[in-house]
Amino acid sequence: MTDLEVRRPKFDFTEDVPWEWNPGNPSFSFSMNATSFIAICFEQMIVAAVQEAKPLLGDPDVAAEALAFLRQEAQHSSSHRKHVGALCKRYPGLAQTLDKAIASYDSLAANTSLKYRLAYIANLEATFTPSMKLMLDNEDTLFRPGDDRVASLFLWHFVEEVEHRSSAMVIYNEAYGDTWFRMKSIPSVVKHLIEVMGIIADGVNEHVPESDRKIDARTRLAVGEAEPSLWDRLPFGTKKPSSIAPPGFATVSWREKFVAAARVLMSQTPFHNPAHAVLPKFADCWFERWDKGEDVTRWYSAQIAS
Repeated sequence: MTDLEVRRPKFDFTEDVPWEWNPGNPSFSFSMNATSFIAICFEQMIVAAVQEAKPLLGDPDVAAEALAFLRQEAQHSSSHRKHVGALCKRYPGLAQTLDKAIASYDSLAANTSLKYRLAYIANLEATFTPSMKLMLDNEDTLFRPGDDRVASLFLWHFVEEVEHRSSAMVIYNEAYGDTWFRMKSIPSVVKHLIEVMGIIADGVNEHVPESDRKIDARTRLAVGEAEPSLWDRLPFGTKKPSSIAPPGFATVSWREKFVAAARVLMSQTPFHNPAHAVLPKFADCWFERWDKGEDVTRWYSAQIAS
């Protein structure tokens, strides 16, 4: 049977949520806000695809894993809706942006096969453990300085992504097991993700005032690491150097970023097994606190209070 646990932490986003939830790091703030938008769309697709795949999952253990996986993802989507809902309350136009992103995934679901969607999910999920290890290994600079509600949402989400790191691949292999089809789908998966991120970036530029976002979202599409152009660095460029926001991961060492990038690339190779991925130590700390019944929805402030 599966070892996955379906957890339901009660995140509260009823009060105002700032766009730049990590003060002084607008690039990382944008990256995580965009992740909330993507999470709603992507995890909605996961739930529908895994439910559709149930008849193909003959192994009872895989079927149990699939059920726990989609339940975890449903919880992620629900909680990110609260975060995005708070942002939309402050910037009503972002509701249109969310609708457009959801429509893109709805179109994908309507116009592609179940086999393709499960391959999409398996490929993308495989990248999460190395990406999230990078962030969780550096939570003290990327999350701790920020709004505790938003930071805690992502800490929970990311440790559970690490926990179910093998689920999507196990489901795909049980349903189809066609490694080469999965590999051939990678370019189109990347293309679609870029398109959705473009929708989100354009919506943010349109509906969030520059005084709040402090960056051009189009320059921070993927992970917030875009560097200022040479032109902008010049004295006569369009922006003064002091006005250019640093990359979102400026506090992370280049060695760690290089290793994470290499592991992401390795995750897309034919015989990659997510079960063998190197894991962040923070995840064990998070699970321990959860098991003790401590508050994980205010990860940092609850820790101080105790």
